[in-house]
Amino acid sequence: MPRPRTLPDPDMVSACAAALPRMLLLGERDRTSWSAWMAMLEREVAIAFRSARAPRPEAKAAAACRTLQRALAAIRRSVRSDLKAAYDRDPAAESIEGIALCYPGPRALAVHRIAHALHASRVPLVPRMMSEWAHAATGIDIHPGARIGDGFFIDHGTGVVIGETTVIGRNCTLYQGVTLGARRFDRHADGSLRRGAKRHPTLKDGVTVYSNSTILGGATVIGRGATIGAGVWVQDSVPAGATVRPPPTR
Repeated sequence: MPRPRTLPDPDMVSACAAALPRMLLLGERDRTSWSAWMAMLEREVAIAFRSARAPRPEAKAAAACRTLQRALAAIRRSVRSDLKAAYDRDPAAESIEGIALCYPGPRALAVHRIAHALHASRVPLVPRMMSEWAHAATGIDIHPGARIGDGFFIDHGTGVVIGETTVIGRNCTLYQGVTLGARRFDRHADGSLRRGAKRHPTLKDGVTVYSNSTILGGATVIGRGATIGAGVWVQDSVPAGATVRPPPTR
């Protein structure tokens, strides 16, 4: 008999990361297909818990997937709001269906919204594997721990990085090449890294960040309705409604 696997299968997790968000984006409600993909996901989650030496890994996996199922209605609403945001803010968009099939931003976000629910249930490995599949498929790197409100639009998307402790409000927009990152890494007295501390910025509702801008730091808050121009480096908070432009060239 083959030995039990000790790590989740990247191909199976990637297949789930492709199929489940696609069903959400396209509004598919085939319960048989959804149940089959969820069963596959639950098996991989159980293996992930086992790899982390968690007690009762199968029970933990079942509980995490039940929590995901209970969150499904809210996730569907978030995905629909992301699709509508893309249509409302991109004059090149021709239809919601075209956005669902072609745009990398909503696809990466749909994966993220599933991965985030699993991350919130403290599932090891699988949420990050899903987010890295989305990163490879779309060029958009969103840590599954990031908290992202509804109506989020990432236009073009290539090179966008959203760190673990980032908080993004409702109806925000990012363009390609934006980094929401850490300014520094706090350490314990023994020199080891402090994990889980807030180290990435907060964007309040209605913030727009144009291409290739970098916003750093856990204490950095971009106020409601603020605009960050292209190519700007931000390490300090920005008031609501303000516009930050790059310094003039000499």
